[in-house]
Amino acid sequence: MDFKRTGIILYTIEYKKCVDFYENILELNKMFETENLTCFEFGNSYLMVELDDEYNGTQTESERIKTCLRMNVSNVKILANKLIEKNIEVDYQEHTWGTIAKFFDPDGNLCAFKDNETFEKQIADGIKAN
Repeated sequence: MDFKRTGIILYTIEYKKCVDFYENILELNKMFETENLTCFEFGNSYLMVELDDEYNGTQTESERIKTCLRMNVSNVKILANKLIEKNIEVDYQEHTWGTIAKFFDPDGNLCAFKDNETFEKQIADGIKAN
């Protein structure tokens, strides 16, 4: 695999409090933000704090997915198809903000491929905004 960047996504119900914590308490540098997510520098990786908009209030704390291991790649579709060929269930999605493919490792940890091109554009736009 040729990862361009790697990151960790924290899905949180307490979005504003978590952004404040990572920005003002841990003093991480902000790369970019949108209405419901904020991306910080995190060593040689990134930490994305994102509002958990899939939580419907019925899952227990142990059932709610709180993290995602993110791997930015050149071609999400090719890698998603490779996983499918290996009998891995993949949720492939194309959005205006980019392409992702979500899947789970054998222990149930959420992982995702993200197209690197749109991610780098988000960073460049975030730098221009600051």
